[in-house]
Amino acid sequence: MSRIGKQIITIPTGTEVKLSGANLSVKGPKGTLSRDFPGDITINIEDNTIKLTPNKTGNRDLNALWGTYASHIKNMVIGVNEGYTKKLILEGVGFKSEVSGQNLNLALGFSHPVKVVIPTLLTVTADKNNITITGIDKELVGQFSASLRAMKKPEPYKGKGFRYFDEVIRRKQGKKAA
Repeated sequence: MSRIGKQIITIPTGTEVKLSGANLSVKGPKGTLSRDFPGDITINIEDNTIKLTPNKTGNRDLNALWGTYASHIKNMVIGVNEGYTKKLILEGVGFKSEVSGQNLNLALGFSHPVKVVIPTLLTVTADKNNITITGIDKELVGQFSASLRAMKKPEPYKGKGFRYFDEVIRRKQGKKAA
């Protein structure tokens, strides 16, 4: 049994949830998200709740999928109502970040400037090397922030590079002079 899958998902007021075939769409004040949920899991929408039940019992893979589907639906409902935010801090001398149109221009100490295209569902702001990524899709926000961080991971000696706002970088001592 999946502990996450057994939980009933409540639908807040002002949010519409529609199921057509295998496609579930959630519409809220911030926007609309839709996703396909194929498989052996039944999605029941009654009153202001969503309940998921597997068609077969005892299947280990199906139990894992049950919890995954429940988590995706819960993230969709939260996303269209509240949204998701990730904050990145760019540390280092000469490292710069600025948003121009649908591009994020970065100076990361390479011989060339780095331009990153911002996905259409995301809003990115950059001020004083603090980059804030907001959107309604949790996966897209997390994936974009992880791809930015992967461009220049924080190094342990001086702490230069991208780090998450709440991330603590363990620093190393470095060489000692003899």
